[in-house]
Amino acid sequence: MTSIDIKTAKFKYALRMGDDRLILSHRLSEWCGHGPILEEDIAVTNIGLDLLGQANELLTYAGEIEGEGRDADRLAHFRIEPQYTNVKLSEIPNGNFADTIARQFVWDVFDFYFCKALKESSDEHFAAIAEKSLKEVTYHVRHTSSWVKKLGDGTEESHQKMQEAFDNVWMYTGELFEMDEVDKILIENKIAPDLNKIKSEWEETISSVLSEATIKKPLDQWMQTGARKGQHTESLGRILADLQYLPRAFPNSKW
Repeated sequence: MTSIDIKTAKFKYALRMGDDRLILSHRLSEWCGHGPILEEDIAVTNIGLDLLGQANELLTYAGEIEGEGRDADRLAHFRIEPQYTNVKLSEIPNGNFADTIARQFVWDVFDFYFCKALKESSDEHFAAIAEKSLKEVTYHVRHTSSWVKKLGDGTEESHQKMQEAFDNVWMYTGELFEMDEVDKILIENKIAPDLNKIKSEWEETISSVLSEATIKKPLDQWMQTGARKGQHTESLGRILADLQYLPRAFPNSKW
């Protein structure tokens, strides 16, 4: 027995998916003007814009499900840290370029298989968002996997940085596959995919690319948890300080 109804579950599901993409897009936006080469500066920023567009659609739908007059902007800019349910992976600092690529790659592979499964959802809105997003995410995976191989099987220094990046990011990957009562009720109603099935596909692709990149796959040891319940790193507060400043300073403005 679950303690929530389908409407509440759908709202929370749309919100957490929107939060994942909103926060990660903000992180990627921080690379604007700082990329290692011009083409990559543009590429990373464009991936961030794709994620922002996905976040807008998901948060808009969350607001419609909730039915309390909160649109995407209201949900993005007028909540406090514990009310965000994005995975910690999305909020950790960019670090060096290898750190960003490792973080983005493990997310992109997850997002690819997630969208591929979600587009079969019995909820037509989730299915439509997933089908549209899958076209973008397919490129994201191709882009970041290419960089993992280039850096991992590159120079001694680039290999070392890429290995360290995966070693550091690995403890944040467990949250991607955590499921709770929200997932349970939506899986039962064929609205959401079973993340256990996605995990096996994710692991196979991750292992294959890391092998080509001559990177050792980190061991599954201690994993971060709690993000879906509003438990975050101190980094999220700093992100929200930037993200929310203007809308909170001028709450009635029209952009």
